Amino acid sequence: MFDDIFAAVGITVLKTPPRTPRANCYAERWIRTVRAECTDRLLIYGERHLRAVPDEYIDHYNGHRPRQARGQRPPDHDELVVLMEGRIERRKVLGGAINEYLRAG
Repeated sequence: MFDDIFAAVGITVLKTPPRTPRANCYAERWIRTVRAECTDRLLIYGERHLRAVPDEYIDHYNGHRPRQARGQRPPDHDELVVLMEGRIERRKVLGGAINEYLRAG
């Protein structure tokens, strides 16, 4: 079933061999993160909602979510932010399940 969905958008599915936990560790970590930060916090109303939620979360994850390797700076911020300068605005993601804080500009 899922092979057909992925094939429709040009993705080839590679199955991992059994009993090889390191073969899919990156995928397992991604799934755990999406579940913990996104889908476990929401009540999904239908297929359309189920398709929209991961898209919005992926935008947040790739653009705004802080990274430990970057000193807790998100990918879209290269400079270090001084917390006491200027006004901070909050942007709700996924209906408020996640919040992003940006410098008002």
